[in-house]
Amino acid sequence: MKKAIQFGAGNIGRGFIGGLLSEAGYHVVFADVNQDIIDRINEDKKYTIYVKDVESSEIVITDISGVNSTKPELIDEIKEAEIITTAVGVRILPIIAPSVAEGIKTRKSAGSEEYLNIIACENAIKASSQLKEAVYQHLNDEEKAYADKYVGFPDCSVDRIVPPVRLDNPIDVVVENYYEWNVEEASFKGKVPEIKGMNLADNLMAYIERKLFTLNTGHCITAYLGYHKKYKTIDESIADEEILKIVKKAMQQSGMALVHKYGFDKDAHFKYIDKILNRFKNPYLADDPARVGREPLRKLSATDRLAKPVMTALEYDLPVDALLVGMAAALHYDNKEDAQSVELQEKIQKLGVKDALKEVSGIENEDILNQVEELYNTIFA
Repeated sequence: MKKAIQFGAGNIGRGFIGGLLSEAGYHVVFADVNQDIIDRINEDKKYTIYVKDVESSEIVITDISGVNSTKPELIDEIKEAEIITTAVGVRILPIIAPSVAEGIKTRKSAGSEEYLNIIACENAIKASSQLKEAVYQHLNDEEKAYADKYVGFPDCSVDRIVPPVRLDNPIDVVVENYYEWNVEEASFKGKVPEIKGMNLADNLMAYIERKLFTLNTGHCITAYLGYHKKYKTIDESIADEEILKIVKKAMQQSGMALVHKYGFDKDAHFKYIDKILNRFKNPYLADDPARVGREPLRKLSATDRLAKPVMTALEYDLPVDALLVGMAAALHYDNKEDAQSVELQEKIQKLGVKDALKEVSGIENEDILNQVEELYNTIFA
């Protein structure tokens, strides 16, 4: 029996990667701290993915089980796994790292020469590499040498919108039809697994930044502008002509940065932008701007979806005015239920807009900081 472990039994874990692994013939063990979800998985041994789009469908996922990720039983599962994937959020990777390390130690102690590949499917650049670094902090030199030989950490880029929709069965999940899972082929150890829906990439960073600069950039700007205008969903937000104009222009500006950096075909990339915008318009997803905009400190950071496209575009002397509107909107994101939003607003009150943005994003270009401050004080006043 082929075994895969999916850390994170939330909507993305079940609705995206876990589903693909199951359909590829793996017995999928979902590892999570939510005992209610784990119990339901073990009780039902199946769940349904509802694909909601112009053409809707249902996929029943079977051959699954669950384990509490804080329990020792998890280590036994890791000992037998061929592949481990995550969908827990990049901040949680250091928390699961000790368990992954313990599983690797157990495999070494048992004399296992089976290969294990660990893929962190997170909205972050080189998340698997980040997980590897965290795992190796818990290994000694001999254990690191073993992991270097038998354990791969391929980085990847993931793209699928999986909104939190309340269903009668709490483990069923709603997803959009579109998805991408691009995985760095060269970093696998042993034979590369055959998983339908997993695209093997030789230039992963181009895929990562294509997604970051397009879906992630456009999605969060739509969310921040929609939240400011008090829209309830992303599709309502993007239906606003003013918001659509800003978002599309911002995505085209970030897109031109990619065209210059990676040599993308401009016409093909702009068609890709239109495809992404149509995904935002999907009324069946009813995604919440507050959910999409959450954690603004992370989204404004130097390597993420707002600051990175701006600074990349500036490297090629390209315009960034629409991207700066998105950045100003992010600074206005005031959500008392979001800890990072609360922290951001406190920084703005204490430091002012310019210095708060400088601290959060690492941007030191005074002209850019001044432009964002002006937009903050005018458009969003």
